[in-house]
Amino acid sequence: MQPSAAPDLADLAHTHARPAHWLATATATAAVVALAGLLQPGPAEAGASPAAAPRPAPAPDAAGADYPLECGGGPRTVAQRVAGDLDGDGNPETIAVVHCEAGSGTPPSGVYVLTRGKKDGTPARVVATLVAPEQHRNVTELAVRDGAVRATLLGYSSPDVPSCCPDEKEQVSWRWQGGAFVRGDQADARGV
Repeated sequence: MQPSAAPDLADLAHTHARPAHWLATATATAAVVALAGLLQPGPAEAGASPAAAPRPAPAPDAAGADYPLECGGGPRTVAQRVAGDLDGDGNPETIAVVHCEAGSGTPPSGVYVLTRGKKDGTPARVVATLVAPEQHRNVTELAVRDGAVRATLLGYSSPDVPSCCPDEKEQVSWRWQGGAFVRGDQADARGV
């Protein structure tokens, strides 16, 4: 038999992996992965196109709205306000708790839903009244969670209860359904 002109594979240097070889391979692989990460578009650039959706408008300003609240010529106070997208259009609405200013006592609150004016620069407009002042309720907590308005209302069991000291408390919620705000299930009113 004639010896082969090809060298024996066991004698070639590159067929014997040494720790330095593995370290060099791992370093090169890490560098390629890091470079690929740097060359990727950022989250704001991903899928960006000239027709990208505009950012949602800011929530309507509760201070400039015209509320359906009669204060006998006296001033109104926006006591609380929260914002959230209630109708799923991607733009936030503002929910405002408003009452007449009073020197003493506890004036009843109104809870109103505001949207942006029809034109830029026009004040926010009231699109729904969730609690009318005629219901003689006060709001202690107000929030928007999971697309629903949630509030804690204090009220009175009878007209004989002094207005300083509400004796009923209830947790309520409203959700936009079928073109209107629907009051959700609630626990029975309970004493404070």
